Amino acid sequence: MSGQVVSGTHDFRPRRFEGGGMRYLRFTGWLTELATHAHGIQRVVFEEVRRHAGTDAAHIYGGFLATLASWCEEHEVPYEGVPVGTIKRHVTGKGNASKQQVIAAIKARGFNPVDDNEADALAILLWAMEPWGGAR
Repeated sequence: MSGQVVSGTHDFRPRRFEGGGMRYLRFTGWLTELATHAHGIQRVVFEEVRRHAGTDAAHIYGGFLATLASWCEEHEVPYEGVPVGTIKRHVTGKGNASKQQVIAAIKARGFNPVDDNEADALAILLWAMEPWGGAR
């Protein structure tokens, strides 16, 4: 393990002339590609969202969650969701921190996220790296 952190975001929105299920097939392919390039994935930690902006958001989240869980089960990779408030509290000290406060906290730790999504991913990584983070 090199200890190097590589982060970013990926867009899985359906493309023109694609069915809605293609986003999940591309997500599965992306997970497999990550595992190949990283010589395996030991653990997956993700943001556990309990409230959604609307019905479509809830359905899409559920689809990604089902796809992720299936992929992890198939590849025998442990996975766990972390509540949004827990992630925010870990990096900012406040469970109700704003997106800008999370970005600022991540930048203060030496990262340069391009947006709040990447900042959230890095915050989850930092939480998961702590001795108590998800190792319960």
